[in-house]
Amino acid sequence: MKKISVKKIAWLKSFHIFLASVWIGTGISMLILSLIKGRVINGDELFGVYSSIKLLDDYIIIPSAFGTLITGALICWLTNWGFLKYKWVIIKWVVCIGQILLGTFFLGPWLNGATAIVDTERAQALNNSEFLNFTQMNINLSYIQILLLILLVFLSVFKPWGKRSQRQ
Repeated sequence: MKKISVKKIAWLKSFHIFLASVWIGTGISMLILSLIKGRVINGDELFGVYSSIKLLDDYIIIPSAFGTLITGALICWLTNWGFLKYKWVIIKWVVCIGQILLGTFFLGPWLNGATAIVDTERAQALNNSEFLNFTQMNINLSYIQILLLILLVFLSVFKPWGKRSQRQ
């Protein structure tokens, strides 16, 4: 496969960094919105908060996460970094895919469940143990996910561990 020009690599990296930044920033915004659930005045406000979080998830988090994954794949494919040459690249792949799976199978369903409960119960959702469990688990895992995403940024900058050793 022919590698691409330096200028095209710069564009690709820029889109990758932009999408990762959007993913992290939106994740932080969603976490902050989740933390204010106890400060809402009525059920309609609570529903508004969770509807907003769900919109951010559906229309910003999911596309930016997959965009980050796709641009990362293109960078690996079209540059000399490759997919498996460097330990830090492998770790980024594992963590990124893990983050997407975490969101798909845990964070997303918990958010959808919490939003559905608050849609029907409004302020009474604050007394619903399932709603409280969904929101607390989402908050706890969101902290972990955001920290891991930030770790990926530092891995990208510092590129620790170098190349994998080639066994013969």
